[in-house]
Amino acid sequence: MVLRPTRRGFMTGILAGGAPLVLTGCDVFGLAQSPAVSEALGSADGLARRVHRLLGGDVLAPEFEAAEMSPVFRTNGNTMPSSPIYRALANGGFKGWSLAIDGLVEQPRRFSLAEIMAMPSRTQITRHDCVEGWSAIGQWTGVPLGRLLGEAGLRPAARYVVFHCADDFDGSPYYESIDLAEAHHPQTILAYAMNGAPLPIGHGAPLRLRVERQLGYKQAKYVMRLEIVASLAGIGGGKGGYWEDAIGYDWYAGI
Repeated sequence: MVLRPTRRGFMTGILAGGAPLVLTGCDVFGLAQSPAVSEALGSADGLARRVHRLLGGDVLAPEFEAAEMSPVFRTNGNTMPSSPIYRALANGGFKGWSLAIDGLVEQPRRFSLAEIMAMPSRTQITRHDCVEGWSAIGQWTGVPLGRLLGEAGLRPAARYVVFHCADDFDGSPYYESIDLAEAHHPQTILAYAMNGAPLPIGHGAPLRLRVERQLGYKQAKYVMRLEIVASLAGIGGGKGGYWEDAIGYDWYAGI
């Protein structure tokens, strides 16, 4: 069997006898549990990352005109964290909320939402591609992640940014991660506005990640803390994100 990544992040291939195979992130048939298929998926994951790096670290995801924005941009995953701390912050309009940056930094920092919104921002209209097969085009405004990392200063051993979030699934804290190359990409932002209005709670208020060259499950919502690390091995299940740990999604979900 030969597997290859498609543009939407699915896997296609040919089984013995010529029958086609398509694997989605849901892995309905449990094929990702097969050692051979898991190895192939991992190879495709690495291939997508290498292709993006080869094309250039600053190659952009497609951007669109306002007239092309989707009339409905559905929510996905948790739409209201169960955390009492988060709910109290939401009820207060996030006035007491702050973003922590720590780990392998020269100076751990905390930023209020007002401080983040006062920084130079970027607005982009991009397509959100979900691993479940749907897409939507929306406008996002936020601070470039690279600027925030620069405020804290990265130590030489830093390799990854881990996004710790306010929500959880089945009692497991939700998290995601990207490498520093993706963190410094010009379209990688921490968004506080969507479609010209404050980010709705269902879409991750007060702050969510937009990493536009990757699939939707990488776009962490309800971001509370950035931890800069040298390795992902000691975080969660060690695979770089909640869904990567839980059901084997690719860590680098390149589109």
